[in-house]
Parts: sequence; structure tokens; C-alpha cells
Amino acid sequence: MTARQAPTTIAVGADYDVVIGSGVLDRVPELLGADVERVLVVHPPTLPELTSRVTSALEARGLTVHAAEVPDAEAAKSASVVADLWGRLGRAGFTRTDAVVGVGGGTVTDLAGFVAASWLRGVRVVQVPTTLLGMVDAAVGGKTGINTAEGKNLVGAFHPPAGVLCDVDVLDTLPRADLVAGLAEVVKCGFIADPVILELVESAVADDADRARSAANPHLRELVERAVRVKAEVVAADLKERSLREILNYGHTFGHAIEQVEQYTWRHGEAISVGMVYVAELARLAGHLSGPDGDALVARHRAVLESLGLPTTYAAGRWDDLLAAMRRDKKSRGSTLRFVVLDGLAEPTRLVGPDDVLLQAAYGLVSRPHQGSAH
Repeated sequence: MTARQAPTTIAVGADYDVVIGSGVLDRVPELLGADVERVLVVHPPTLPELTSRVTSALEARGLTVHAAEVPDAEAAKSASVVADLWGRLGRAGFTRTDAVVGVGGGTVTDLAGFVAASWLRGVRVVQVPTTLLGMVDAAVGGKTGINTAEGKNLVGAFHPPAGVLCDVDVLDTLPRADLVAGLAEVVKCGFIADPVILELVESAVADDADRARSAANPHLRELVERAVRVKAEVVAADLKERSLREILNYGHTFGHAIEQVEQYTWRHGEAISVGMVYVAELARLAGHLSGPDGDALVARHRAVLESLGLPTTYAAGRWDDLLAAMRRDKKSRGSTLRFVVLDGLAEPTRLVGPDDVLLQAAYGLVSRPHQGSAH
């Protein structure tokens, strides 16, 4: 019988730790601190067993737990849901020494973080991501937010958590499509900072493509840890996205536009997958990627993402809608669009204010001829 691997702890600067391991859900109270009396556990309706495990661990420590079920997926990230949670906190008498715990995917951790950031100008939050996307992206970094009709994550705050707990065992029950979508953010970290991630993905696909797209991927825990380390190092150096942290937005400007145009019917990772191919093509058109090496890197984007079953094209005929959505993106400065592009593998840089002709040309290179949102 193989001994269970000990949990890995990754520090995000001096602020908090991300704990990654198997069977670590019971450690939630350790991350909250000693003076908490009340805890609001925010969770979706789809995780009754995991939520029960977390609340039981909290109650075993003598804490008063208020469980708050919120809508699944992006529907949770609305002003009306936030207002309802504020009401719950007020009626329960939550003080500045109390806390919020988010149990769920990236939408829940975004929401729970924002509620914690805004209640009494900030209370503690512990994030318990239950999806691959949540573990490697949404729950780490302290970016919180909700959506509006005008765009995704336009209302939010920077609010570092007290800790993040990633129990990789929960990925065994994650629907395959959701796990594959989460791998897009892992692959992103490979292109911007850690090429070993790409090598591990390519190796897993070569050995068994079907297994590589599942929780049985033999490299999955290492991929989670490597992606978290990339984000932790960037966030520790630039919490409020003034410079370096922008590299984590690789593929996101175009990807967020797809999400908005498709009214959030695309999974985040699927949209970001197309977004990464788009900015790779844009980088080549703008001269950041040139020659055989540049061509090979653009081709590698398509090869790696497609090998995981992720989309790399989007419907033609939607350019005006996509451009309008990108101009509303929170990464824009005034009327100037900003993109993270590559000068080479793991060499990210910024492309500021590219000509609309280049933007539309790159769109042409990721467009498929038929209309619709099938992907």
C-alpha cells in the first residue's frame, strides 16, 4: 500500500498559505485563527457532502456556523446575492473577528471573497476551492468580485484570504468537462512562466490522452502545485495588479469577451483557451513572435490545448461584439486596449494599444466559418 503524500504548503509572500494535499478538508479551522466565533459558509447546492464535512470540522472546534447556499456558476456573482449574504451577516451579528469560508468553484470563491472584503470593511476569509480552476486560479491571489450586465468581475476588491485549502481528492468527482476547462489555466502558467507544465501535459497526453484529461492524470497534483507556485510568486510581488500580475491575464481579454458575448454559457477555461491562441496569433502579427521559433510556439498553443480537448477557434461574424466587450474589460486603460503577449516561451510582455487592423486579423486566424456558440 502506497503511503499518502504529505500536504504541500505554498506561501503567498508573508500573507497566507495555500495547502495542497489529499484529505485535508478538516484543516479549515486551522487557517481561520483562534479568535473567530461565527463563520458564514458560502456554498453552491451541488456540494452537500463536502459542505457538510467543512461545517462539521468548524462545529467540532466550537464555532457557530451559518451555511448559505448560493446559485451555481456565474449566477452567484450578482449584487442581489451579495446583498442577501450581507443581510445574513447582519442578522447573525457578525463582527470583525468573525469569518467567511467559500466552498466551491471559482464563482463561489470570488463571491465569498467579495462578501468578506466588503463586510465591516474586511473580515477574514478562507477559500476551499473544489474545482481545478478554483485551485489554480480563482481562490489564490486575493482578487474578489461579482459581475454586472456590462461585464465580468467589474465590481470587486483585492482582499487576500487567511488561507486556501486545496483537497485534490475532490477532483475525483469533478465532471470531466470542468476538469479539462481548469487545465486551460494550468497550461497558461506553462506558457507564461513554467514550461515544465507544458512538458508534463504533453507527456501525459502521449502516454494516455484520455487519462490526461481526467483526475487520473498521474501528474495532476504536480500540475496543481506548479500552477499555484506561479500564481503565488506573481501575486506576492504585485498584489494589486499594477505591473507584473498582469501576466496572469494571458488570454483573458479575448477570453472574457467570448464569455460575455456568449452570456457565460462557455466555461471560463474554454474561453481562455481560445483567448490564448488569439494572443499568440496577435503577438506574431505584431512582431513579438517571429521566425520559425515564433511559428512553433503559436503551433504549440494549438497542439497542447487541442490535445486536452479544449477549443482553439471561435465563430466568425462576431467581431464587433467581441471588440466592444474587450473595450469594457477592466484591464483596459481609458480607451487603450492592453494585452499580455509573449516574446518567447515564458517571456511575457505587454502589447499596448495595438492597431484595430491587427486585432481583427488575429480574430480571423482563430475564426471558424460557421455561426453559433458550439464549442
